[in-house]
Amino acid sequence: MIQSTRAWEFVVDRGPDCLFVRIRTPDRRFRGSDVRAITKVADEIWSILSKHFVYRLVLEMQDVDRLPIPLIEQLVMLKERIQEHGGMLRLCGLSDTCQKAIHAYRLPDGLPFYQDRTDAVVGHHASHPR
Repeated sequence: MIQSTRAWEFVVDRGPDCLFVRIRTPDRRFRGSDVRAITKVADEIWSILSKHFVYRLVLEMQDVDRLPIPLIEQLVMLKERIQEHGGMLRLCGLSDTCQKAIHAYRLPDGLPFYQDRTDAVVGHHASHPR
């Protein structure tokens, strides 16, 4: 299922006990240029979670080219909000550039990321070999 706003497109797939949300802009790639659109992403994803009554989220990021500070802040806010409801947030499909941004802000534990959705569900970190 695809849910769209003016600035974002979310491809939503329900899994067992979690929700998979692939984030992208309507032109299919997010390049991080619209700060106003970024400041709404946490609320928009929270709305999706609330509609599904699920607070375990795997956010698929393969269509995100870079993570500007406002987007990282939104992801941290979203994670905190989800944790307040006993849920979890995991990222997957991050580019090397996005992984470096998370490490640069010292957030790999605060925003755990995984190679793909399977690893995210199981909990195998992208940086740790099996």
